[in-house]
Amino acid sequence: MKIIGFIYHDGSTEMVLKGDSCLLNGRKPMFLPDWTAELGVTDCLILRVSRLGKEIAPKYADRYYDAVAPGADFIALDVAREAQAAGQPWTRALAFDYSLAIGEWIADKGQWTMDNLVLTPEQAIAEASKVMTIRQGDLIYIQAKCAPRLVQKEDIIRVEIDGEEKLYCKIK
Repeated sequence: MKIIGFIYHDGSTEMVLKGDSCLLNGRKPMFLPDWTAELGVTDCLILRVSRLGKEIAPKYADRYYDAVAPGADFIALDVAREAQAAGQPWTRALAFDYSLAIGEWIADKGQWTMDNLVLTPEQAIAEASKVMTIRQGDLIYIQAKCAPRLVQKEDIIRVEIDGEEKLYCKIK
């Protein structure tokens, strides 16, 4: 399984990859990593890929995912700044264990979406499938176009849709 992300960085959209150890689900808490002093989070929309595809046109992309979920994408802001200043990749700041909290899947894709995403779901699938084959079970997440907000111990990240809680993550 691949986790392909589209993030907002320095005014542009970048594609990143995360390993499956990055997933945090089932209402489990996010433990602050001891190697960062400044953890940020950005809301995101997660797509569940439902079929194999390569070089998919945006107009057909809605056929390639069967559900969406709210998500929270964590980033070690201080580590990202240091890496950027040194001209190094900042993968460590993004792709660490439990850095992507995933909420409950919503099978009706039209029931919920987010405003201000860096790409539409169709654009994200098209862009990802230009670079690599997407397969059933892969996840594609799309960040909201905003700066990460800082989190600290005891904060709670929660998303409700129609009065029903779909994402809950406590910071410890």
